[in-house]
Amino acid sequence: MTPIRVGICILVGYAVLAHGAVEIWSASILEIGAAALFFLWGVLTLRERQVEIRWNWLYLPLLSLGGFALLQWLAGLSFNPYATKIELLKAGAYILLFFLTLESFHTLEEWRVFVWFLVGLGFVVSLLAIVQNFTFNGKLYWFRVLPQGVVPFGPYVNHNHFAGFVELISPLGLAMLLSGAVRKDKLPLLIVLTVFPIGALALSASRAGILCFLFEFALLAFLMRNERKRSRQLLMAIGLAVLAGFFALWLGLGGTVERFAHSTLGDISHDPRVSMSRDTWRIVRDHPWTGTGLGTLQTVYPGYESHYDGLIVDHTHNDYLELLADTGLAGGACMLGFVGLLIWRGQSNLRATKNSLCRSFYSGALVACAGLLLHSLFDFNLHIPANALLFLLLAAMATCDFAEPRQSYPQVSLRS
Repeated sequence: MTPIRVGICILVGYAVLAHGAVEIWSASILEIGAAALFFLWGVLTLRERQVEIRWNWLYLPLLSLGGFALLQWLAGLSFNPYATKIELLKAGAYILLFFLTLESFHTLEEWRVFVWFLVGLGFVVSLLAIVQNFTFNGKLYWFRVLPQGVVPFGPYVNHNHFAGFVELISPLGLAMLLSGAVRKDKLPLLIVLTVFPIGALALSASRAGILCFLFEFALLAFLMRNERKRSRQLLMAIGLAVLAGFFALWLGLGGTVERFAHSTLGDISHDPRVSMSRDTWRIVRDHPWTGTGLGTLQTVYPGYESHYDGLIVDHTHNDYLELLADTGLAGGACMLGFVGLLIWRGQSNLRATKNSLCRSFYSGALVACAGLLLHSLFDFNLHIPANALLFLLLAAMATCDFAEPRQSYPQVSLRS
C-alpha cells in the first residue's frame, strides 16, 4: 500500500499549499485525487485477493452525518440543494481519505514516516510564511493579487487558518520531544522543525490561535507526564518554551502584542463575529431539528443578518453553530458523538500503550484535535479543506491501533 500512503501525503501537502484548497479548482482536484486513490486501493486489494477492512468507531458519526446530509439533498430538505451537493462531495473526499489512511497505515514505522512528513511540511509552510511576511508585496505567493484588505499568512488567505494548521502540526513534534523517543542524532533536527511553526504562529498575530496553542502545550505536558522522567520532561518543556520564545522575539512581535493590547471587552462586544453568532443562533432556533441543509449558511444568512456591511457571509466564525444551523439537532448529535468517541478511543489507546513512541503519536494527535476543536469556537477552520482533512487524519491516528493492528481491529476477510 505504499502508493496509497505516498498519494495521501501528496494530497495533504497539495491542499495546504493550494491556499487551503478553499477554491473550486483546488477543492475539485482534492476530490478527484481522493477518488483516484480509492480506485487504486481497490485495484491493489483485488490483486492481493484479500480484503481486510479495519474498523474505527469514528465511522459511526462520520457516516451518520454524511447520510443525513445526503437525505437533506435527496428529500428536498435543503434550502440550496446545489450547495449541499458541493459540501457532500467534499465530505465524501474527507471520508475516503480517512478510510484509506486507516487501511494503508498499519505499522508503527509507517505512522512514524507520516508524522515526520507532517512535521517537515509544517516547517516548510512556516518558513514560507515567515519569508512572505518580511517580503510582502501585497500578493499571495508574491504574484497572486488578492481583494483589498486581505492580508495572507503563508499559503492561507486568513492568518487564523494558518494558526489552525500550526495547531494541528506542532503537537506532533512537541510530543516526540517530550517523550524522549527520538534518537539523539535527530534531536536537533526535530527541535528546528518544531520551533519554526511556533515562531510563525506568534508572528501571525492570531489571538485565538496563540491561546489555543498554549492550551495544547499545557494539555500535552499533562498527557505526556511520566513519573520516572518528570525532571527530564520538565527541563525539555522549559527549554522548548524558552527557545520558541526567543525565536518569536527575534522575528518581531510588535503586531501580535498590539493586537492583544487592544483586546478589550468593548472591542469583543463590537466584533462582527459576535453578531454573526447571534444571527446564526436565530437560524438554529427557527430550524432546530433538521437545519437548512449542509453548506447553506451563505444562502440563508442574509434573511437573518442584523448588521449589514455589504460583505458576503459564507461562514459563521463558530463551526459548531454553523453545523447546528445547517443540520439541526441531528447534526449536533453526530458532532457530540464524534467528539465523545475521539476522547474515549484516544484515552484508551494512551492507557493501553507502553511504547514511548506510540504514546507520543497518540498524545500529539489527540492534543492537535483538541486544540482545533477549541479554536472552532471562534473560527471556521473545519470549513477549510486542508485543515479539515488534517484534523480527520490525526483523529484516525489518535483512535487506531498501530502497535498491534492485527489484534485490535475487527476484520472482514473475503478470499477468492
